[in-house]
Amino acid sequence: MANNENTKTKADASEAAEAGKKQRRSERMARASNVAFSLEPAVRARFAAEAREKGMELGHYLQKVLENHLLDTSEKDDPLAERIRAKRAVIDHTVTLAQSLDAEGKFDENFVLTVMKTAAKDEEFMMIYNTAIGFNPETKKAHGQKALNQQLGRLIRKSVGATGIKTDAGRVARAQVAGEVISSYTLLTKKA
Repeated sequence: MANNENTKTKADASEAAEAGKKQRRSERMARASNVAFSLEPAVRARFAAEAREKGMELGHYLQKVLENHLLDTSEKDDPLAERIRAKRAVIDHTVTLAQSLDAEGKFDENFVLTVMKTAAKDEEFMMIYNTAIGFNPETKKAHGQKALNQQLGRLIRKSVGATGIKTDAGRVARAQVAGEVISSYTLLTKKA
């Protein structure tokens, strides 16, 4: 009889471990931000052409198409829709600012930091930015900051026709900063 109880305990432990694995996987999937799916080649080609026409990368364009659907079908005062609208306003403002600062001759290897520091001086921009990243003033946490900042860095670079500086090892050179809206960024260069 003791043997049977041991077997049952091991089986229960095994089931509990499996249930725990399923729960952790489910939680990871809920937090995932990347989605992979296949498109028919003609559909992909059409979207790629539309993206090129708008001067966008395919991934960013597809993201915008999906977000447009969400915005078109969301209820009034939907917090997710508000965050997406804020994110778009941040992106538009940042790209326009980058192009303006570049036209003023302010481009250097730290251009991403220059743009973000300049944008952060504007209180209205920071209110919209905090909405876009889902900033919680009580916890001082923002679940969307890293992803948005990475996207802003890429768009700043692209908007002024810059490329990342490469190290001797062939990797992209990055800088770290503290006390700024961004904590790291790619060092940039432009062809003369």
